[in-house]
Amino acid sequence: MKKLCVILLLCGLIHSCQSSTCNLNDFNTIAYRPTYAKGFEIRSAEGKTSTLIRVKNPWQGASDVQIDLFIARNNEPVPEGFQGQVLPGDAQRIICMSSSHVALLDVMGQTHRVVGVSGLQFITNPYLNGHKDQISDVGYDSNINYELLVALDPDIVLLYGVNGSASIQNKLAELRIPYAYVGEYLEEDPLGKAEWMIAVAEIIGLRESAVAIYEQLPVRYQALKQIAATAQSARPKVMVNTPYADSWFMPSQNSYLARLISDAAGKYIYQGNTSNQSLPIDLEEATLLTAQADVWIHVERAKTLYELQQLYPKFNDLACVRAGAIYNCDKRQTPGGGNDFWESGVVHPDLILQDLIKIFHPELMTDQEFTYYRKLE
Repeated sequence: MKKLCVILLLCGLIHSCQSSTCNLNDFNTIAYRPTYAKGFEIRSAEGKTSTLIRVKNPWQGASDVQIDLFIARNNEPVPEGFQGQVLPGDAQRIICMSSSHVALLDVMGQTHRVVGVSGLQFITNPYLNGHKDQISDVGYDSNINYELLVALDPDIVLLYGVNGSASIQNKLAELRIPYAYVGEYLEEDPLGKAEWMIAVAEIIGLRESAVAIYEQLPVRYQALKQIAATAQSARPKVMVNTPYADSWFMPSQNSYLARLISDAAGKYIYQGNTSNQSLPIDLEEATLLTAQADVWIHVERAKTLYELQQLYPKFNDLACVRAGAIYNCDKRQTPGGGNDFWESGVVHPDLILQDLIKIFHPELMTDQEFTYYRKLE
């Protein structure tokens, strides 16, 4: 009888612990603080398996914006006063609103969790393209098929914001479908973009595995950067992009692309933008910059050198055009126009860096083939 009472008492205590409330301040332990990324951190609490992902300023121009996702594991209670999104356990069914989200899952071998995407024709991922009968396209922007989205029964929807919150956010809240912002595209450090794989891994319960995968990436990247630093030739001046309407958008000198150019021992030619986004310059200034460039990359629509010359005839006499030093990052594209540079390139900045070194200093990469770039012929 005494033994039975003890057992009942223990059961009561266990039930009490599982059903008791907890405070948001309990989640004050940093379970993962990124080394390179600035947009997220993962928090935990003593004695809890649940975690909290805190995403900061997940769109351009955001200031003091914080969006939290609480992953409630093992029936642990949601903290009192918590105002963010709640995911009950690790996500098994995921909708990705960006192709880069697919890549963040793919690097961990977890694309089978994807049940829906936005713009299936733009996805280059081999698994998704081989299982199109199992993957639904939910649409984009104001053309979301919410009936289909609900029917997919997702555990979570991965979002991104451009100049504000995603248009789908309020409707997901109304439908009580959890969402999480993935702000990898805002990271200026190439290794920071890739580090978002750990935030996504937390959502599916594979953080430790993702950390082990990610830890090898900076090693490879830094090794390539050191190779570039040994170049005996001068750093080439690099122009980027092409006109859009009457403007030419140029990345910040602190941007993702500018950092890659620098790490590949190139010199980004435009130093007039120190913001956190691309800014337009007029065509006259862009022409002067292009005239000084040794290499021109990311030429957008042009598929051949002849096509570039037809699109922008006034650049035909410029040195980089005459030398044929024109490269695009569109080697791996889908028939629908998707570009793998912006998909898997997010988790393979080392391969992008290797491509750029081959462009700027080909003598250092004689045995390597291009992964994402190609020379216009």
